[in-house]
Amino acid sequence: MAGEDVEGFVRKTALKNALGYGKAQVPAVIGKVLSRFPELKSDMKKLSAQVSGIVKEVNSMSAAQLKKASAEHAEEFKSEDRKRAEKSAQHNLELKGAVAGNFMTRFPPEPNGYMQIGHAKAAWTEREAADMYKGSMALYFDDTNPEKERQEFVDAIRKDFKWLGIRYDTEYFASDNVAQLYRYAEKLIEMGKAYVCQCAPEEMKEQRMRGVGCRHKRQKPPKNMEMWRDMLDGAKGSEGMVLRLGANLKDDNTSMRDPTLFRIKAMEHYRQGSAYRVWPTYMFNTPIIDSMMGVTDVIRSKEFELVDEPYLHILTLLKLRKPRIHSIARLEIKDNLTSKRKINELIGRGLLWGYDDPRLVTIAGLRRRGVLPAAIKSFVTRFGMSKSESRVGIDMLLAENRKLIDREAKRLFFVEKPMRVVVRDIPEGARDVKLRLHPSSDMGHRRYRLSSEFFINSYDANKLTKGDQIRFKDAFSIRVKALDGNMISAEYVPEGGNDIARVQWVNEGNYIPCKTYNVSSLLVGEEFNNESLVVKEGYVESHAESMSVGEIAQFERVGFFKLDSKSDMGFISL
Repeated sequence: MAGEDVEGFVRKTALKNALGYGKAQVPAVIGKVLSRFPELKSDMKKLSAQVSGIVKEVNSMSAAQLKKASAEHAEEFKSEDRKRAEKSAQHNLELKGAVAGNFMTRFPPEPNGYMQIGHAKAAWTEREAADMYKGSMALYFDDTNPEKERQEFVDAIRKDFKWLGIRYDTEYFASDNVAQLYRYAEKLIEMGKAYVCQCAPEEMKEQRMRGVGCRHKRQKPPKNMEMWRDMLDGAKGSEGMVLRLGANLKDDNTSMRDPTLFRIKAMEHYRQGSAYRVWPTYMFNTPIIDSMMGVTDVIRSKEFELVDEPYLHILTLLKLRKPRIHSIARLEIKDNLTSKRKINELIGRGLLWGYDDPRLVTIAGLRRRGVLPAAIKSFVTRFGMSKSESRVGIDMLLAENRKLIDREAKRLFFVEKPMRVVVRDIPEGARDVKLRLHPSSDMGHRRYRLSSEFFINSYDANKLTKGDQIRFKDAFSIRVKALDGNMISAEYVPEGGNDIARVQWVNEGNYIPCKTYNVSSLLVGEEFNNESLVVKEGYVESHAESMSVGEIAQFERVGFFKLDSKSDMGFISL
């Protein structure tokens, strides 16, 4: 397989694979290469050796080296991601077996954290399916773990739904149905299909992996019922008891190997108080409550496909109606976190502001960063019902957002690391300036009376030498007379050439100090990126004082920023 084109394609594919998944995988790279060069199938041994060598080399690179090696392909990679997403967008929401006019689905968050963008994808998909099939969608709080759940998270999820504009038709809570779930549990016990186990968790896990049962599995229903009552009553010796499904410990699907249905959580519940001490697991309460509440179609991430079997098995045993189950791919954002445990760890270490940190892809974080609901909807719905895993960069979402904010964001000047420029000979007629707030939309103007002292960015100032001309954007031109390190002396130039540099500026008396919080990828590989939030200080023109918190402006030649706080005039980058 001689030829630099093939070798270059292999290397480029390995780099992209490593960027997307942390490490390049030989089978994935070979698959891409064969799609491009099918004739190479005739010598798979040689192809495999070449790909393995290049993958090994790529995987030995540090994160910085990988980024540098991929730089020349950056635009091509972004283009490929866009095309893939657009192709995925050509989807429909056809659900096998779904019936128009007899359709109900639900979105089932556990209130133990905040919604993130993957949840938004699922929720929007369910809402659109409900509309397509002329049915309804419920917001179902799966709240049967008092150890982790709080009203704060219920309120946050409701707030996110409202902000995103996702309508739901009804709302209910798993914890409101615990008494009914107890009755179904007792039915399984009486049938000999559930038993109480008191094995240590480590022992239970080891037995399940080996596919062997414990002594409790042989207990008769009366004994199991007696132990179940001990669990409910808090009898002495009941600590550590769980109710397990009596299924098949040899099943290839490990989810069917006698999973836990109820466990003791003797603590205050945010909604039910101390009413219960024995709580159902997701494995038990979800199928039963779906059936009880009239859910006809369950749409969920394909990562849950292994629990489809116990879901349906429990309903079969109890002779309850079975919803249809439809699987969709999970949406992941590269170089970011959705794990609540890991996010909480970073918050605890003081590395994140909270769940609304603008570096996160939580809905609260995206809202604080300035991403609009319409951008999120457009971004997540393009992936549709595809079962192909979606792991994309946040650039696609931010590009969608920029399309929406560009026509409404005011234009302002921001100066970082300000350098003073003194221009003493400005004619009286040039001291009153009127600057458009938007180049094409009619948003009005900001007006300033200019003094003789200005500030420009140091990186612009450092390029200047005596005699150079620059133009203060939308104002007038100057010529440099002298530079003394901390100040530039210049003279007014009536007419500046068309080819001279245009710079943003602020004028003495017409600016306010501000901070910008510049956001980049939260992770580098698997590690926290210490440069993910860089704070810069500078001056923004005084029109910014009239902005409201949450308003977005474009700092010309810098980027879009959302006003996060007026106390320190803090702006977050988009």
